Amino acid sequence: MPKQKTDDLIQLIRSLTKAEKRHFRLLVLRHQSSEESLFLQLFDLLDKQKVNEEEVILKKLPNIKKQQLPNVKAHLYRQLLTSLRLLNKNHNEDIQIRETIDYARVLYNKGLYRQSLDMLAKVKDRALQGNFSSQALEIVEFEKLIEGQYITRSIEGRAEALTSQSVRLIGTIQHTNEYSNLSLQMYALYLKTGFVRNQKDYYFVREFFQIRLPETDFADLNFWGKVYYCQAYLWKYHICQEFAPCYRYAQKWVDLFLAQPAMIALHPPLYLKGLHNLLNTLSNSMHYERFMESMELLDRFPEMFDIGQDKNIEGLFNLYKFIHQINRHYLEGSFRESLEIIPNLVHCIENEDFNWDNHRVMVFYYRIACLYFANEDYDNTIRYLNRIIQQKNPDYREDIQCFARILSLIAHFELGNVQLLEYQIKSVYRFLLQMEDLHEVQQEIFRFLRRTPGMRRAVLLDEFRRLHGKLVHLAQAPFERRPFMYLDIISWLETKLEHRSIQDIVRDKHLQRKVKSEK
Repeated sequence: MPKQKTDDLIQLIRSLTKAEKRHFRLLVLRHQSSEESLFLQLFDLLDKQKVNEEEVILKKLPNIKKQQLPNVKAHLYRQLLTSLRLLNKNHNEDIQIRETIDYARVLYNKGLYRQSLDMLAKVKDRALQGNFSSQALEIVEFEKLIEGQYITRSIEGRAEALTSQSVRLIGTIQHTNEYSNLSLQMYALYLKTGFVRNQKDYYFVREFFQIRLPETDFADLNFWGKVYYCQAYLWKYHICQEFAPCYRYAQKWVDLFLAQPAMIALHPPLYLKGLHNLLNTLSNSMHYERFMESMELLDRFPEMFDIGQDKNIEGLFNLYKFIHQINRHYLEGSFRESLEIIPNLVHCIENEDFNWDNHRVMVFYYRIACLYFANEDYDNTIRYLNRIIQQKNPDYREDIQCFARILSLIAHFELGNVQLLEYQIKSVYRFLLQMEDLHEVQQEIFRFLRRTPGMRRAVLLDEFRRLHGKLVHLAQAPFERRPFMYLDIISWLETKLEHRSIQDIVRDKHLQRKVKSEK
């Protein structure tokens, strides 16, 4: 096993629950030796003091020599993983299948072929029922290896059955991989570019998708193939801002799991991901009633799966819970109530409770800034936007970085920071020059902000009206909708024209949509 960086070891120890630490200590004490007592001492030190400097460790643990320390760290890391595997195996079907395959290998190595085959036959059924096709194929290949050495009277029939099963599994895995690869490529494209900006982008995404699209029909796929099929199409329509077909594929994805509830317990991450995408699509489409129905499914998830037993599942659940709690406030216009979410969300981010990636954190900072902006807290708006703007050379979500700068300009405008605004406009202008094919919405907002510093109030109101009229018109254009998903600039302009809060304006629009949907 390669040597582990101390930071990795510290991170692993910090992630342990009290039960996991207790289990590790009990496991070590059962088989204690002089070497193991050293790594246990190191564990206790790192657990209590969270130190990671080599000099401090050697001073606190004089029994460990400097040349021993890398090996002791690696040994501790390996033993922690062994302990976690033993503790969590009952909660993971794939780990149990893998363990049974390992037991069959032990029996095979002892020359106990029949026992090994019996064990493989039983675990193969579990693998097939749980749609673990790769492990099922490994089992079949292992059975073929044993049958070549353990002669039985039924070898001819067995050979044909195993060969046929191997061919079917290879085909299933190939078709599933083709769609999972396409789905991943579409997701990577979204992270890099965000939504399409013009007709050229639209045709590029369609061609990018079409030339990579497998020929296998939906009906010929297994469960996983169908999930990845839905996922790939969902990303295509999401990037193209075609939310009606996007909704259909998101709903079909969730329905696949709801039709086989056992798959939710076996594969909770992909069920949660499907539910998240369904909620996201409904939020973008402003289908409030369906959104709330799907939120109930998300709220009920802890009743179906004990999220406390799996940090990854707990992290995903909380990630999606925060995202869609915020989306709900956006839809309802309940921005004052939304501030209650922020302390818990910021605590999770800053303490790295769930190891969310930088992309997720950046989007959260933007969402938090928007919530503060809607509550007219412009200082906090700027504070969280700066966490995005000041990132060094980020290579993802250029769209979020652009809108963060524009929203920052508007917040400075609201604070009356005329001199600072003039400086910021020059900085944002340099950034926007690096972007290709800016939205007309972005260009209009930027032109407005360049003209407004020092304007008299009467002239300024005319500028607000002019910009509002242009943006209302642009909001109807298919490729100009994206900016309004990130920044409800029209509602902000209406606050200036109607002398009302954003909360009141957005809430009135929400109530009007509800009345319209009920007719």
